[in-house]
Amino acid sequence: MFIAKVVGSVVATRKTGVMVGHELLLVESYRLDESRTGMKAVGRSHVVVDALGAAEGEYVLVVQGSSARMTPETRPLPVDAAVVGIVDSVHVGQTTIRFE
Repeated sequence: MFIAKVVGSVVATRKTGVMVGHELLLVESYRLDESRTGMKAVGRSHVVVDALGAAEGEYVLVVQGSSARMTPETRPLPVDAAVVGIVDSVHVGQTTIRFE
């Protein structure tokens, strides 16, 4: 599982039938910065299926592999990455990083 920022969406007008109606997002992976007081992009992008309605600019929790198919919404889908949460904040020691 990792934290990512939604940077866009992916449109595929031709796709396998079970994928019709499922939104695909382009997300960029993030990690703690060196000071551990903020987040920093790691330079990797992923296409993920989104069943939660995440918006561009929001930070999300992403799972990969078989975990991506363990929610009721994603179980029948041929995916290996999915949004499973929208992040409100991260707590590290005495620091709270808020995503609002």
